This record gives sequence, structure tokens and C-alpha cells, in this order.
Amino acid sequence: MRRRGSAATPLGSAPHTGRCMFNMAFAMPGAAAVSISAASHHLLCLAVWALIIGKGAAQEIEADAQNLVTDDVEVVEGEVATISCRVKNNDDSVIQLLNPSRQTIYFRDVRPLKDNRFQLVNFSSSELRVSLSNVSLVDEGRYCCQLYTDPPQEAFATITVLVPPETPTIDANKDIVSEGEEVEFTCSATGSKPAASIKWLKGDQEMRESTGNVEEDPREEKLFNVTSKLVLKVSRLDDGLPITCKVDHPAVKDIQTMKDLQAQRYLDVQYKPQVQVTRSYPQGLTREGDTLELVCTANGKPQPKLTWQRLEEEVPDRAILTENLVLESLNKTDNGTYRCKAFNDVGESYDDYVLYVYDAPTTIPPPTTTTTTTTTIPTITEATSPTTEPSAHDSRAGTEVPRSVDHAVIGGVVAVVVFAILCLLIVLGRYFARHKGTYFTHEAKGADDAADADTAIINAEGGQNNSDEKKEYFI
Repeated sequence: MRRRGSAATPLGSAPHTGRCMFNMAFAMPGAAAVSISAASHHLLCLAVWALIIGKGAAQEIEADAQNLVTDDVEVVEGEVATISCRVKNNDDSVIQLLNPSRQTIYFRDVRPLKDNRFQLVNFSSSELRVSLSNVSLVDEGRYCCQLYTDPPQEAFATITVLVPPETPTIDANKDIVSEGEEVEFTCSATGSKPAASIKWLKGDQEMRESTGNVEEDPREEKLFNVTSKLVLKVSRLDDGLPITCKVDHPAVKDIQTMKDLQAQRYLDVQYKPQVQVTRSYPQGLTREGDTLELVCTANGKPQPKLTWQRLEEEVPDRAILTENLVLESLNKTDNGTYRCKAFNDVGESYDDYVLYVYDAPTTIPPPTTTTTTTTTIPTITEATSPTTEPSAHDSRAGTEVPRSVDHAVIGGVVAVVVFAILCLLIVLGRYFARHKGTYFTHEAKGADDAADADTAIINAEGGQNNSDEKKEYFI
């Protein structure tokens, strides 16, 4: 029967096995024939099943023994990517490399694909290594390393293409800003993959961005455009400082290239003047006949202009006015407050100096005493005030502060006073000593009963004869 013609189906296949079991029931008439046929076919089928299972186990052992591995690749656009298909314990099975479209790039050491950018780097029984030059975004995807075993083994290598951003640009909403105002900077880095990150620097100080935005590049679906904004409130200390927009990206590792991926803009800050008035001459007190020179220093942007004035009065006609004020032959009519005012387009400010002219220096004659011992005070070449003297100008308050009194003068005055007091004590002591004494007399008994002093003396014991016995002692 044709049904027994199982040779039409390969031995060991599933359809053949099914037909083998069907033919056992109808091969021979009679019970004995059926019994013999059933036993033989049963043994045959068991043998077939054993062969199939054994072959599958052998294939699993072979697949485990032949490990196919590869690695993912990151490459910068325009550079070279290398794909390596490696086999452990290969039994001379064929290795081939397929692109993401399942086209064969290399079959063993033969390149069927007509793309000269693919070049064979190494071929052996354990490795197939292929390079891809001038990589672009279209080369991204999963590349397949395939080992021709039964069943075939596959391993996938993903190529990721990094695209560095273009040179960043930086813009500001104001070219010139006044002190205390805010300025907004915008930095843009376009055409990168993945999206770049932006950092801000003011001088050497890192600043935190105010806002940031990432969006797809309309020119290329896989690329990104990044925008970052920085808002600063500026002061005069910020004038001339660079504001730097620095772009970081994994595709950029070279230091020189990193320097190219930054943009700078310098702050131009204008501010009103700061003014200070100092006295250049004279160094000590301002006295009659001296020459006074006041120096006015103003710092501002733009460069300020200076003017001098005298509060509540006119500046003397003989004064020389430039950035400094020079006043010769001082006299007391020059006393007053002199103001230096500075102004520019941003604002104005001023500083005051209070002038007080002292008397010209004089010589004080040395004082003497009328006692037997005299002393002379050293000649004083300067007339001084008994209380305070003005000091250097206080630029913040615009007034003069008293100086300390000359200690030499004070010491001389105290010495004179002490010496005068000692002399006075000596004179008084001698005076009281000359008018003080002790008298010793012998008066008669009963003198207390005399009518008067003369009678008492006459009636005294010894009378006049004893008058020469009276003694007087002077101390």
C-alpha cells in the first residue's frame, strides 16, 4: 500500500511518526500478523524518538559550548566604529555580520554589501571584526552577529552615534546696563545628540541658570536644540567681568574642543560717581598765611565731571580751581565748607571739607617767679588752643576732628605751678616761725591780788631786782 511508503517523508520527522502508528493497525490480516507487526513498528518508533531527542540534546550542548558575544558601540559622528563578533570554542561554524536591515555585511571574510566604508579588520575561527568609517546618524541601529549552527546563534551590537553641538551663541537684552538693574543673557547650543548641558560662569564663579529648554531640531529628527537663560542684578563690581556660557557634551573630550564650545560676553556696567576730598597741603594745622590744596577724587562710569563750590558763600577769587582746589595766603575769611561735586549720565554725588584757619604761629615769653629760686619755661613756638585742635579731614562727615593738646606744653605749665606752690609754702613757713616764741617769768606771789599789772610787778617777789632774771627764747 502507498501508505506504507513512508520513505517519502524523511526519517525522524513528525509526519512520518504519525503514519507509522496508523499503519500498525492495518498492515496484515489475522491476529498473529497484527501482533508481530505492532511489536516491530513499536520498537522502530521508539528508536526514532530516541534519535530525535539525542540530536536535540547534542545541539543544546553545542550551542552552550559555542558562546557568541559582541559589544555595544558609541561613536562620534564622522569617526570610526568597530564591531567585533567573538566565538568561544568554535567548530568552524560560519560567522557573518548583518546590518539593521538584515543585509549581510560580511560572510566569513567576504563582503557582499557594496559599501566601502565597511572594512575587514580581523577574521579567524573565533572572531570577525569589521570597521565602519565616517559614521553618520543613518548608521545607528542593531547589528547582528550570526553563527551558523543548528539552530543559528545571534548576538546584537547597538551602534549609538553621538553628535556634538555647534558652537554656542550668547545674547543679552541690554548692551549697557546701569548699576542695580537686571540683565538677561541667553545661550543657545543647537544640533546635538544627546541634548547638551549648559553651565554659566560670572568670572570664575559658577552661576545657576534661571530657565532652560530642550527641543528637537526641526532640521533633523534625532538632534536637539538647547536654550538656557541667566538673569543677573549687576553692581559696579561686575563691570568688565566676563559672562561665560559653557557647553558640556559626552561627544566632546578634547580640551581644545571644549574651549571651542563656549561663548563669552563682557558686562558693561555704568554707575554714578563716588567722591572723596583729601587735603594734600599743609600737613598740620591750617594757619593764616598758609597755602591750602584740596584733592578731589571721583570714580564713576562714564567718567564724571567735577565742580567746586563753597556752601553759603562764594569761592574766593584768588582760588585756583581744577580737579583740585588751591587757595594761597589763607586768612580767617576763608573759613567755610568747600564741596566737590561729581556727576555723569547715571547720577551725581559730592564730598565736603570744612576749613578753619588758625592764627599764625607766635612765641610765648617764659614766665618767672618772685621767690629766691626762679625757673624759666622753654620757649613755645606755637600758639595753641587750651581745649582742642582740628585734625585731618573726615571725608564721610565733611568735618574736622580735634587733635590732642601738646603734652610738652601741658608739662611745662604744671611744672611752673608746682614750683610756685613750693616757693609759697617756704615763704609762709619762715614768716610764721619768726612770730612764734616761749617766755619764762617768775612772778611774785600775790600778784593776782594787785590792782593792775604795774603794781603786780612792783610788789612781785624780788621786785625790779629780779627783772634781769627774765629770759626770752626765740625759736
